[in-house]
Amino acid sequence: MPLESLKSLYVDQLRDLYNAENQILAALPKMAQRSSHPELKNAFQQHEQVTKTHVDRLNQIFKQLGVQPQGETCEGMQGIIQEGEKMLKERSDPDTLDAALIAAAQRVEHYEIAGYGTVRTYANELGFGEQADLLQRTLNEEGSTDHKLTQIAETVVNADAMSAA
Repeated sequence: MPLESLKSLYVDQLRDLYNAENQILAALPKMAQRSSHPELKNAFQQHEQVTKTHVDRLNQIFKQLGVQPQGETCEGMQGIIQEGEKMLKERSDPDTLDAALIAAAQRVEHYEIAGYGTVRTYANELGFGEQADLLQRTLNEEGSTDHKLTQIAETVVNADAMSAA
């Protein structure tokens, strides 16, 4: 789809986020499985459910726009996830691996926060108030996940990783 207007850019960016969310859905179970701290494992499992809601919201927006969600590969998210998968293959102390998993997950969250903030702004400017509200809810949830990961890192995981051999 050529980028001929703000609306076409909006659809392009929504498709990018849709693909990113689906990549994340594939990665989260692996991250949860490799987590050793119960709090982190639980956070990844909860975020998988929240991510399914994000995909549902995007599908609702695509339906309102009368366009298909497919057609865009999010190469940025692909790269972030590949870096995370590389860490999963490293032989490391479980506590240090958990710290690395948090770092990778927060990169994902920050990427999503940037993307959702952008499309929410586009939706507002295009007069798609209901869509902007849906996107703001997702943006709020991404921010909450980021804060939760920071809290887990600062209260448990990083201290345990510092004690590692």
